[in-house]
Amino acid sequence: MDGAGHVQRRLIVGISGASGVVYGLRTLQLLRNAGVETHLVMSKTAEVTFAHETGTKIAEVKAAAHTTYRIDDMAAAIASGGFRTAGMIVAPCSIRSMSEIATGVTSTLLTRSADVTLKERRRLVLMVRETPLHAGHLRSMASLAEMGAIIAPPVPAFYAKPRSIEDMVDQTVGRVLDLFDIDVGIVHRWGEDGDSSRKS
Repeated sequence: MDGAGHVQRRLIVGISGASGVVYGLRTLQLLRNAGVETHLVMSKTAEVTFAHETGTKIAEVKAAAHTTYRIDDMAAAIASGGFRTAGMIVAPCSIRSMSEIATGVTSTLLTRSADVTLKERRRLVLMVRETPLHAGHLRSMASLAEMGAIIAPPVPAFYAKPRSIEDMVDQTVGRVLDLFDIDVGIVHRWGEDGDSSRKS
């Protein structure tokens, strides 16, 4: 595989402490199955959230990634624009992380890596997990969108007729991976699936 192709198959995955850490874990699993090299950075609060929301051990989460970094390792490869990637997904993205990225005042490797992704004009997708949102949240989202980030809250698609939480997670993560032109074969697509097509 040439250098350009290798970069297209390398993504940074950030997992913040917001509710919904299962999105980050499933992102890692699906990317590994698709042959994409993943570089994981996870906040300390995310580790706490995993304990509250899942039965997954942190060692299992880290094992799903190709390379992992400590949240305070500001000398890590992913903190430099010279380390080429296709972009970054923060799944889920807490309001705190989003706010740091929006201001450029980054205090962790997670937010620093996202800032680098923006400055290098690479794709940054933030699965912001919060509701309701006040005006300050919305202004930060607007600022990030103007900088080139994609705000992709994990909103379930009920037209896909999910039968479980796992189905909803897969549909949402699959749609996020679509943004990097990575089709993992799990997305129910409106107009392409027989049960969701509309008659003309």
